[in-house]
Formats: sequence, structure tokens, C-alpha cells
Amino acid sequence: MADQQPSAPACPTAGIRHINRDHTRRYVKVGNHLAQHRELSLTAIGLAVHIQSLPSGASVTIKSLAGRFPEGEVRIAAAMRELEHHGYLRRRRERAASGRVVAFTESYNNPPALWAEARTAREAAPPEPAAARPQEAAPQPEPAPAADGEEADPEPAPAEKTTRPAHPEAYDLLARLRLRDPRLVLSNRDVERLAPAVSEWLDQGLPPAAVSASLTNGLPLAPIHSPYGLLLHRIRELAPARLPTPLPIGTARPDRTLHPLRTCPTCDKAHRSPTPGECPPCTRRRAAA
Repeated sequence: MADQQPSAPACPTAGIRHINRDHTRRYVKVGNHLAQHRELSLTAIGLAVHIQSLPSGASVTIKSLAGRFPEGEVRIAAAMRELEHHGYLRRRRERAASGRVVAFTESYNNPPALWAEARTAREAAPPEPAAARPQEAAPQPEPAPAADGEEADPEPAPAEKTTRPAHPEAYDLLARLRLRDPRLVLSNRDVERLAPAVSEWLDQGLPPAAVSASLTNGLPLAPIHSPYGLLLHRIRELAPARLPTPLPIGTARPDRTLHPLRTCPTCDKAHRSPTPGECPPCTRRRAAA
């Protein structure tokens, strides 16, 4: 019987064989969540790796990328939409101090880590005390049966609810905020608590797109540990000013007295004055003469 030789080389196997060397300069780290993503196309994965390797301030517009790679603008635009949908990119616009609108793109190299941090922060946050339950109304005595020939008193109408329901679009707007920023993941309870305040913005005539932009523009680059607290603060601090109620035609403002119309005897023009006489321009011309 032949002796076993444990040092004999292993049988060759098919497939990829890695021959790696450590990088010392000009390299970028890529996680397997991106390199082995199950839903992203190869074009999207390669585009994400290229964008993450660029320095801050580099142009990543569709035209500039199409001039850099053989893929056309259509394929690059589709790949950027994929990355934006899965949280690796976010395209935004902000207004600078000079009034000029600046467009830029935010690149996230590890969206799963951001989502995990947000989820851990929500779980670690102390639960808010439950609202006190309303006391049940005392049972009312049943009305006595009506005597023969008498009509029974009609039942009282139920009291109308004073709580104003939230705008239907407010729930959808809050749930879709995570598509604009993957850090703004809200639970159903958070959406229920924020919807009434967002409804006040919508009731003032603001379109949903403007409300979403106001809540997500200029967010800090650091991880957001409490999306609910951040949005609640923004809703309170950035609430739009209410438009003044227009007065009916012919109604004077509270701080102004509406005088009757008079006809100037000199220029025959109408003007408002408490007493008959010349209009102010004719009065000034006469005083100057």
C-alpha cells in the first residue's frame, strides 16, 4: 500500500482564481453589497465604482459621463436611476446665497450601514408616553316611554368631531421621503404623528413637491439618528407664513379710513377726501404758486 503524501498539490478547480496585491495608492474600497448586488445591472455597478473613485467636486452629469465612457446617455441615465433607487446616489438642487441654483450629486458608499444606524437609533430611542385615554362618558338614563297620544323626543344628534383629519397626500409624501434621502426612513407611527402638521402646509396651497424639497434640502451629511425628530423640527421651524386673507372689494383695511369720492373743481379728477375741495396735486400746485 502506497504511503499518503499530505504535501501533494491539490487538484486544480475551475472558476476564478484571485491573485491579489495590496494597493498603496490611488484605490477605492467597494463593499460586496455593491459589487455583488442582485438587482443592479453591471453598468450601474461599474458606474457606482467610478463615481466613488472621483474626488469631491468632480462632474458626474450624464453628458460628462457619456463623454468619458462608450455607453450612451440613455444607458448612463438608466444606470443613475438604478443607483438613485437603491440609495447609492441622490441628485439635489440648492439655492446659493447669490440666488443661483446649484445642482449637485451625493454619493453614498454604504447605504446599508446608514439604514442600520437609523434603525438602531429608532429602536434605542425611549418610547413616548401613550396619550391618556379619554374618559368614557357616563351612561345616560334611558328616556321614559311616551304616554299615549304624545310624541317621543327625538334622539340627540351625535357630536361632531373637532379633530381635523390629515390630508391624504401627507401620508404618501412622508412615506416617499426615503426615496429622496435613504436616511429618512419613517415608521407608520411616525407618519401618523407628522401627517397633521404636513397637512397644514398642503392646505395653504403648497404643492407636495415643494413640501418635500423644503424638508429634505440642506440636510446634514452626518448620519441621521432620529428622522422623526429632525423632520418634526423642520416642520415647526420652516412652516410657511400664512397668506393674508383678501378683503372684499370696496372694504377698507382696519388701519385705514375709506373716505368718500370727491370731484376736484380745478382738474375735474376724482379723489378721496373727508371734505369737498381740490385734490392733493392741485392743492400743492396752488401752494407752490
